Amino acid sequence: MSLLMIGCGKMGGSLLTRWATSTNHTITIINPSLVKAPQGVIVKQAIDELFDQRFDIIVIAIKPQLIEQVLPLYRRHLADSGCIISIAAGYSVASIEKLIGEQAVVRVMPNLPAQIGRGVSGLYANSRCSAVQIDNAVALTDAVGYTHLAATEDELDRVTAVAGNGPGYAFEIARCWIESAIKLGFSPQTARELVLKTLGGSMELALTSKEDIENLRNSVTSKNGTTAAGLNALMQDKKLEFLFESTVSSAYQRAVALR
Repeated sequence: MSLLMIGCGKMGGSLLTRWATSTNHTITIINPSLVKAPQGVIVKQAIDELFDQRFDIIVIAIKPQLIEQVLPLYRRHLADSGCIISIAAGYSVASIEKLIGEQAVVRVMPNLPAQIGRGVSGLYANSRCSAVQIDNAVALTDAVGYTHLAATEDELDRVTAVAGNGPGYAFEIARCWIESAIKLGFSPQTARELVLKTLGGSMELALTSKEDIENLRNSVTSKNGTTAAGLNALMQDKKLEFLFESTVSSAYQRAVALR
């Protein structure tokens, strides 16, 4: 299949690198500032260089504020049975359809671990997408990690609040944890190793275990022990639970506002 990517920011670049090595698509990208592309990817500096070429898939990987002026220019380069895939956060299917008419449109919300093939992507397809087009879109998101099929755009916004934005939450928790280790007397490098390897190992265990998370937590928490003391401080008055509810809810409300 032929795939055209418009733009190539950090997330688009992460997807592009994985797709170039793990799919059989012929990939073309329009990005005048791209210095080096993955092997096999065709780089064009401007839309004029496409001439009359048409593509099975066009991926929108530009900033949402640019879509209105840029996307209509590419409408003629979409094949009759083609599909638009947008990774632009907060830009609704309805907004895309206003620009290009009634087309098969898929919205994808990937997250940053897509860079290493461990991403989580929410995927929503409008009613004009065929089963084949949905399968093709899922194959692309599966190439960068795990895919969650959303039944509605609202569900996609909820996936965004939990998983799309999730790496930001995880990195901030890790940062605070590392800072606390430094204050306990460890060097920055040692603190980073201790925290990130503990986090990585714990999450890998959780992913491979059949135990639920609460049971895993209890298995390392002895009564009146050191873990219990730490957790008592962490969970005082359930502040952490309330904080995460507020965090995810705030992200979701922002996603709704951007539609």
